[in-house]
Amino acid sequence: MAKILIVDDSALARNILRMHVGNGKHEVVGLAGDGEQALKLFKSLRPELVLLDYLMADKSGIEVLEEMLEHDPGARVIMVSGSGDHTIEEKALQTGVKLFLEKPCTQKNILKAIEQVMET
Repeated sequence: MAKILIVDDSALARNILRMHVGNGKHEVVGLAGDGEQALKLFKSLRPELVLLDYLMADKSGIEVLEEMLEHDPGARVIMVSGSGDHTIEEKALQTGVKLFLEKPCTQKNILKAIEQVMET
């Protein structure tokens, strides 16, 4: 069971991800609606994995990822984006994201991605 922090500026997206992940196999330890809140929760909760949105109002997912990796170089982060821009995916992977998922995500895809990242 992985302890997971979900970061998305859309309350609907956070709830969908929480339902997909919180199926008893994994524990959602926190929900963040912006980059600053995400960083505070990341430092205090020390999740094993972060599901991180790319497009947010205050900071981009890349900026949040960079700060998370400064705090914990071994952080496991899966970035989730609905932008459809493959340059974002490339930049995220180069920055240190473990996996990149396109929205909308099915429960099966999310759980498979979590298992894959947790095995590394």
